[in-house]
Amino acid sequence: MKTYEQILKRRTIRRFLEKPINKGDVVDCINAARLAPSSANIQPLEYIVVTKHLEDLFRYTRWAGYLKDGAPKESERPTAYIIILSNTDLNKDAKYDVGLAAENIILTAMERGVASCLLGSIDREQLAKVFDIPEKYIIELVVALGYPAQRSFEEPFSGDVKYWLDDQCNLHVPKRTVKKILHDEKF
Repeated sequence: MKTYEQILKRRTIRRFLEKPINKGDVVDCINAARLAPSSANIQPLEYIVVTKHLEDLFRYTRWAGYLKDGAPKESERPTAYIIILSNTDLNKDAKYDVGLAAENIILTAMERGVASCLLGSIDREQLAKVFDIPEKYIIELVVALGYPAQRSFEEPFSGDVKYWLDDQCNLHVPKRTVKKILHDEKF
């Protein structure tokens, strides 16, 4: 699949099959993240791959704030996570690097049939303790990975950004159109 087609198809998934992900595929995701552009080529990001201590990580995440019961049930949880860290000795503000690296992770996973969900609503203090993360690191994001157990659809934006689940637990996500966000030459 070509990159643009892959981007159009990509959707966040919050319910996963209980099927382990090949560790090599997760390492490929990290390699793709490593090759993302980095401000001044400082490369402050590092990664923790979690495939065994899944419950230790899951308990410190919060899922899908717009949904009444947004967290995946025990049988629908991710089978891998990638914790994206920034080393503050190298760069105090790596937010752009984080976004670029996360997108490379997501697209690489998707190419292998693995779905993802970016988690920013996490208990960073507890995760740092559980995963022995030194103080000079900031936990930027957690990427949840797994084979999809639900589908997700883009919906036309009609004034409300809140996503919702249908009767089959498929996710529907409102998105603004290109026409609404594109300003040609001048605002």
